Amino acid sequence: MDSHKLSQDPAQRALYALIQRAIAKAGGWLGFDRFMALALYAPGLGYYANDLRKFGTTPESGSDFVTAPEMSPWFGRTLAHSVREALAVTGTDEVWEFGAGSGALALQLLDTLGDTIQRYTIVDLSGSLRARQQACLHAHAAKVQWVDALPEQLSGVVVGNEVLDAMPVQLLVRTQGVWHERGVVWTGDAAQPLQWQDRVTELRPPVELEGAHDYLTEIHTQAEAFVRTLADRMNASVAAGGKGGAAFLIDYGFPEHEYFHPQRHMGTLMCHQLHKADPDPLHDVGAKDITAHVNFTGVALAGQDAGLNVLGYTSQAHFLINSGLLPPLVDAPLPEKAMAQKLITEHEMGELFKVIAFGTGEPWEPMGFAQGDRSHTL
Repeated sequence: MDSHKLSQDPAQRALYALIQRAIAKAGGWLGFDRFMALALYAPGLGYYANDLRKFGTTPESGSDFVTAPEMSPWFGRTLAHSVREALAVTGTDEVWEFGAGSGALALQLLDTLGDTIQRYTIVDLSGSLRARQQACLHAHAAKVQWVDALPEQLSGVVVGNEVLDAMPVQLLVRTQGVWHERGVVWTGDAAQPLQWQDRVTELRPPVELEGAHDYLTEIHTQAEAFVRTLADRMNASVAAGGKGGAAFLIDYGFPEHEYFHPQRHMGTLMCHQLHKADPDPLHDVGAKDITAHVNFTGVALAGQDAGLNVLGYTSQAHFLINSGLLPPLVDAPLPEKAMAQKLITEHEMGELFKVIAFGTGEPWEPMGFAQGDRSHTL
């Protein structure tokens, strides 16, 4: 498909028409966060809401990217040790997973934890992914339920692997010293129907940027709002006399001082399709993923300001090793060892991916942060 032209696929054409109407309704200019929400989550049409295959290890499968649970079952089996500990500390028996993808992580946690989990609740907006998850988790059907909205009170252990990076971001661009918000306009040109347009804005990154050079970056209003909502629902449970909980959020990103580094002037926005990355979200809309790295300082402050404790922050490598990844691999077959190694090697997932944990009530130190905790860098 020539991604520079409108697709002949009816679903994709319908998505473009939806975006065109949204731009018109907004007066001819749509902020990127609103565009990204439609591109990824428009019911039945957006990337995460349509029937395209997303998760897999090779492009030959028709997939676009691989996540840690698909790469190695040892990801979920190891995370399960930290989840078990958190369930015990919080006195709960329910796990909540956001954006459960193929269902691989849920299966690994359920298989490993057994009756420690009495209920596993998946929060996912995608009907097609829900069907895939149901097929994957049929052996645990009695324990698993799906919801598309959070209850007013929430207790248990929350897990989110590569969820924050797919939440819509606003784009800010400094041009000749003036800050603009970057949005999307409809051109009416079949060869390139969507184009960027910048508007002067009062919005700013959370820190002053060194230098006066042109600079593109993202602000993460929705990811921070998500963490505040988690905090509100967990704290509401405690206030009503119920139990609180903990949350483990795993994603690629940086603390604030690295995120808004003077040299990161091109931002972190990226698209993924057939295991290739490209920086242009305005082409082939609905057929590829759109992500941005996570500002973990902003996420941590959002949780803290809403009443949660930051229990730890570290690299995925440190977290998994602390949680017991290595001992069972001694007797694992060589192919399993090789794939598990990708979870912790620096040039694969080990360093770029980070884990942050939150909790209600008295602070405690989860095993995953026993060595190498980087909370002081946030």
